Amino acid sequence: RVIGNFIGILEKRMNKKECSEKYLVRAGIGMIALVLLTVLMVTALLLILACRIHPVAGVILEMIMTYQILAAKCLKVESMKVYNCLKENDLIAARHAVSMIVGRDTERLDETGVAKAAIETVAENTSDGVIAPMLYTALGGPVLGFFYKAVNTMDSMIGYKNERYLFFGRAAARLDDVLNYIPARVTYLLFIIVAFILRLDWRNACVIGFRDANKHPSPNGGYAEATVAGAMHVQLGGYNYYNGKPEFRAYMGDSDQ
Repeated sequence: RVIGNFIGILEKRMNKKECSEKYLVRAGIGMIALVLLTVLMVTALLLILACRIHPVAGVILEMIMTYQILAAKCLKVESMKVYNCLKENDLIAARHAVSMIVGRDTERLDETGVAKAAIETVAENTSDGVIAPMLYTALGGPVLGFFYKAVNTMDSMIGYKNERYLFFGRAAARLDDVLNYIPARVTYLLFIIVAFILRLDWRNACVIGFRDANKHPSPNGGYAEATVAGAMHVQLGGYNYYNGKPEFRAYMGDSDQ
């Protein structure tokens, strides 16, 4: 939240609509540098100070930081709210619950649309909210873990292809794509293993994940969503509304259930 607030403050000061496209791109790169340098310095300094106080204090702080980096529980809690509402046939409550975790308009979604939205966001956010930060934290501790989270937060806040962020948020979106390239493909393999453990169709997960991953507008998001679609024998993608405007995303998976 602190990182998000910091990004919000910088964005308001640096993203000037009246400026040229080149300025906005450079301003976006400058904001990335400021955010990442601040996150790296603060995280490293806190860990160094804690270790100097006592090694146990350093370990405790590192544990707390690592816990904050991973978002598994939050993702589960929010998605289960959608599941429980659908189970009780409360479509209005389900629409509200899913609106908390997706960016699309939810007012006109039917039960299938709500379920599809929840499946897509759980799949994709498992990759960039759990697997990716876990991998980076394993490689470089909380310092690298928070580095990744800062990039991912910037992408979620300004990495959109709209009038406001098309140029200013371009560098943040590209950097997020680079950092998620390997974790997304690791997620693809892990989802196949999980499908096997849960006695879902792991073979179809493997086939559909490989076949349809590149249909997603993100170079990484499709590896999670398409694999889940294959494991569950559902079809994801299609038409959705964002801020009242329809947007079509290629279908992933086969609709045979």
